[in-house]
Amino acid sequence: MTQTNRRSFLRQSACTLATFAAPMILPRRVFGANDRIAIAAIGVRNQGAGNVKRFLAAGVDIVGICDVDSKVAADGVAIVAEKGPAPKTYGDYRRLLEEKGIDAVVITTPDHWHAKMTIEACAAGKDVYCEKPLSLTIAEGRRMVNAAREHKRIVQTGSQQRSSKEFWQACMLVRNGFIGDVKEVIVGIPDPNHPGSIGPVEPVPTELNYDMWLGPAQEKPYHSKRVHYNFRFWWDYSGGQMTNFGAHHLDIAQWGLGMDNSGPVAVEGTAEFHPQMFHEVTEKCRLVYTYANGIRMTLGQGQSDIKDGTVFVGTKGTVTVNRGKLITDPVDLAKTPLDAAELTQLYRSTDHTKNFLDCMQSRELPICDVEIGHRSATVCHLGNFVARLGRPIKWDPITESCPGDAEAQAMTDRVYRAPWV
Repeated sequence: MTQTNRRSFLRQSACTLATFAAPMILPRRVFGANDRIAIAAIGVRNQGAGNVKRFLAAGVDIVGICDVDSKVAADGVAIVAEKGPAPKTYGDYRRLLEEKGIDAVVITTPDHWHAKMTIEACAAGKDVYCEKPLSLTIAEGRRMVNAAREHKRIVQTGSQQRSSKEFWQACMLVRNGFIGDVKEVIVGIPDPNHPGSIGPVEPVPTELNYDMWLGPAQEKPYHSKRVHYNFRFWWDYSGGQMTNFGAHHLDIAQWGLGMDNSGPVAVEGTAEFHPQMFHEVTEKCRLVYTYANGIRMTLGQGQSDIKDGTVFVGTKGTVTVNRGKLITDPVDLAKTPLDAAELTQLYRSTDHTKNFLDCMQSRELPICDVEIGHRSATVCHLGNFVARLGRPIKWDPITESCPGDAEAQAMTDRVYRAPWV
């Protein structure tokens, strides 16, 4: 399969935002036209398996598979072996990072592992494709950005909606004033598809290294409804649908508002929880974010008047966007040509995986760079602060702090379990 190269990146980037001065990141090594990129995957269940398939389809060599569940790891190896040589298997990501022949890692683990693995991968000289949400905490996200910049690594956040035409088109219409001045944004996220009611503690399966699965998270009794897909519904590992789908739809809101390097200044609202069920995260919520320019964004979960997706409301029209769907008012707005030279051209990507690989070669920042992923994840985390505290908070997007609010500020970071500190 033809290897991605610098020229393909330059063609793809022809529509890069004119004011987006993406710095050049010095490469660890220069890829030749016939060089194949060597990738290792950390976490290969569900979305992780999908990522393995996408990277294989892009023409790279998957040379390593790492998972703390040996059965899951074996499944990942089998996916790769169908297309070529079987990759080396690891149960400990640290051993994988020691390998000199790996150019990049794809991290598709529970969220509580994202920061530590990304930071250590950058220090090991490897580029990183990290699934969304980028981090479990705001402070972790900033440390991830710092590591990427310090070690001159390409880090792509897996918020792949940025590489879909309908979302680019929606944000182009909004950013170029086709709906007038933006007055409001409405974002809908799904109800929690949680695992059901609480059951007794279970024995740890022999194939799972549960202590390694927990990693820096605090020790808790094992239950099948805590691990694998269900990690999303426990505060120690994730943030519910707020971070699961918020990292998609709130990310598009940030893009459309031109807030990739900033965020809201205040958040308020209400949330409902269901303590009898086997999860800790929100069951329903309705939150309002306020930006410094006065724009208000309402986020709804389990709200009858708010559908999944992102809606931009302007003085001259609206743009509603979700996967595979773009609706505009006026209707003809969706037919607007967006290639005119006088328009502000946003970064354009048609394939999130390929964009990352192209940027590994060109050393330009990817479409959902670590800073962007961090800022979008921050919006999600702030919503969870309000939900959990049951009161409004203020936020300073410059200092990345909750001024005068020690309780909220304490939620911006977490204590790691030994020996992972």
